[in-house]
Amino acid sequence: MATEKTYDALIVGGGHNGLSAGCYLAEAGKKVLVLEALDKVGGMASSGYLLEGAPQHMVHPCALDMMSMRVHPRVPAELQLERHGFRQIELTPGYVYLHPDGTSLVFWRDPEKTAAEIRRYSPKDADAFLSFIKVVFAFIDMAVPMMRVDPADKNLGAKFEAFKAALRNRKLKPELMALLTGSAYQAAQEHFEHPVTISAMCCLTGLAGPITADGSGIYYALLGFLHRFGVGRVVGGMQTLSNAMAARLRELGGEVMTSASVAEIIADDHAARGVRLADGRTFYAHAVIASCHPKVALELVTPGRVEKRLLTRMAHAPANAHGASPLKIDMALRGQISLKRFEAKRGDGLDLRKTCLLIGTTEAVLENFRASARGEVPTLPYLTITAPSAVDPSQAPAGQDTVYLYPPAMPTQPREGWDAIRERVTQQVIDQASEYVDGLKKFEIARRMEAAPDFTQRLNTVNGCVVHIDTSTMRSNKFRPAYGLGGATLPVRGLYFGGAGIHPGGGVNGMPGRIAAQRVQRYLGKAERRGTNQSSFVMAILAAWGVC
Repeated sequence: MATEKTYDALIVGGGHNGLSAGCYLAEAGKKVLVLEALDKVGGMASSGYLLEGAPQHMVHPCALDMMSMRVHPRVPAELQLERHGFRQIELTPGYVYLHPDGTSLVFWRDPEKTAAEIRRYSPKDADAFLSFIKVVFAFIDMAVPMMRVDPADKNLGAKFEAFKAALRNRKLKPELMALLTGSAYQAAQEHFEHPVTISAMCCLTGLAGPITADGSGIYYALLGFLHRFGVGRVVGGMQTLSNAMAARLRELGGEVMTSASVAEIIADDHAARGVRLADGRTFYAHAVIASCHPKVALELVTPGRVEKRLLTRMAHAPANAHGASPLKIDMALRGQISLKRFEAKRGDGLDLRKTCLLIGTTEAVLENFRASARGEVPTLPYLTITAPSAVDPSQAPAGQDTVYLYPPAMPTQPREGWDAIRERVTQQVIDQASEYVDGLKKFEIARRMEAAPDFTQRLNTVNGCVVHIDTSTMRSNKFRPAYGLGGATLPVRGLYFGGAGIHPGGGVNGMPGRIAAQRVQRYLGKAERRGTNQSSFVMAILAAWGVC
């Protein structure tokens, strides 16, 4: 069954990037249809009441913290999302590292306050931190201007800003080069001496990937973002952001269709022409944006329209290529968690329940990634813990909590298979978290766990990779997702990537969608000009013949 209506653009995937692209195109006056396979929009930026037996406990099955969008604040501002219910609050502080001995280290928004935390363990480390953060900020100042633009454009203004930052920080060049070419683990060992400081840095940077890989020094961008932009949470849950985008899209005249699984991106020898759904319905358009994983997108294109070499290149783009993938456990509690041991040792009255907690040691971070690469379940605890309801009480009944457990490194393909070890690993993680946080076992009502194969199936990604393509210097800018596939044009004219697999990468920010929308607008503008020129030529001929 085919529809007669032709759109300017069809968008495959109703995650926040797909919705972002739709909003920008609809604002430009284009006819847009967003197609989402699930029964609601949001994708990785979603939340809901998903726990059987706990219908009033909201959980976030994927993204939770708002850091990336604070780096890219233009998207919510330009799309006027606050008018549609989007609001965020800042975590103060954002992240807190908990050491097994009961001590803690707070990453405050203010670097000086963070240095004061470190000074409790090592005055030398505190001074080193203040020097090190200058290097990290120098990197941020050079990188952020380019992160906020389309790498396929000339971007003279952004390049000038990056150049000025490089010039201001020219004396830091040796330290910058050491950071950007070395590993995150190397940088921690190089600059700091106390095990608490080193462990805190390793736990934080390990959220981005293996800390021993060359080039993983760029993971300290997380530290820079934390201090420069802070960490936010969406009031009412992450779904509020996606719903606000969908509302804005509809306000602008765009359309959203859920439970609409795309089976084919239709293309002929010349260009993308539309999409065919799994139920047989067909929609036509002048352009198609795929906000799903780029490998999935190319495999959806009509067979024979994409060269084998490009399909192969895309298939080899790293997606959890190091063998580790995050694991996610959501819990509903009939009471509230507490951290009495750690708060008593601090003695300053800080409510750790309202922060994002980093659990582990340097040895644990190293062991987790190495074990996962071997297909083995790590034995040492390394995870983040947070209670979304502590910051936003509306997400659980009064006096109760929801808890978000997130080990960053579990085997993508365990030797025994996830079906055989699912329950055992879930309990292991809860047991490990309970060594730090009180109340998890005592107050448990329900739990929910997802590992790499679950992310792959539910989010239509590859190898469970929630950022689509691994973060590295070789997979950034126009090299993301792969050489020849990260620019303004793809092998099929009128087809565009618009998800985390392109610049500037993963995280909830909407920038890939914004960039894709701009590319489509240019493409449609050229097509319109071609059509106008052809029409003018025909009218001139007819006039010469005296027809009009």
